[in-house]
Amino acid sequence: MRQILILFSLLALAPSVYGGFWDSALETVRDITGPKEAGKTVGKQDGLTDQEILTGLREALNLGVQRAVERASASGGFMDNPVIHIPLPGYLQNVAGTLRGFGLGSQADAFEQTMNQAAEKASGEALPVLAQAVKDLTFEDVSRLWKGGDTAATDYFREKTWQPLSERFRPIVHATSQTVGVTQSYQSLVDHAAVRPLIAGTDLDLDHYVTGKALNGLFTLLAEEEKKIRTDPVARTTDILKKVFGL
Repeated sequence: MRQILILFSLLALAPSVYGGFWDSALETVRDITGPKEAGKTVGKQDGLTDQEILTGLREALNLGVQRAVERASASGGFMDNPVIHIPLPGYLQNVAGTLRGFGLGSQADAFEQTMNQAAEKASGEALPVLAQAVKDLTFEDVSRLWKGGDTAATDYFREKTWQPLSERFRPIVHATSQTVGVTQSYQSLVDHAAVRPLIAGTDLDLDHYVTGKALNGLFTLLAEEEKKIRTDPVARTTDILKKVFGL
């Protein structure tokens, strides 16, 4: 700051000598101080202001979150999507052939279907948590996420919101599991006399398993939506999206 005051003093005392230097001096001062607005540095990146980038990134993520939640929570959103379909837990997959040989194929299928239905019903609860995370994006987050890879923002949200989403999801998954019959289907399968020896020593926390698979499916869909907006002009449905991601 002292150097800046000295510079202005010299320019004021000798305008005829430094007149040609005035414009470049002002530019130097701007570079040192950096124009400020509402506590943030206002600048331009590739012809875009910080505010435009923040607005565009938020809009892209809000759109991606909405689309991902709609897809996941739709009927068949998990069950009919091979990318996020929730399979039988590992130890039951290992003996799936044996289960069918014992005539337990329908019980295994019912268990798998109810898990996917529970995930679909719970997915709608993700919207307010993810929307708040988008709203909380700061200017410090913006440049890194905007210039990151095709799924940079999704990766950020996976890290930031997984725990609060998991806490919110778990009781919902438990309730929906009861409603659609996950626990009943599971018990009817593993309590069968022919199955018990095959899975001896194993233990499954159903709520934990379905919650984890549901969240992973949601973030997988969000990553797909983010990548579309970044790479496919057709997915940029507003002017700000076209401007921010069309460079």
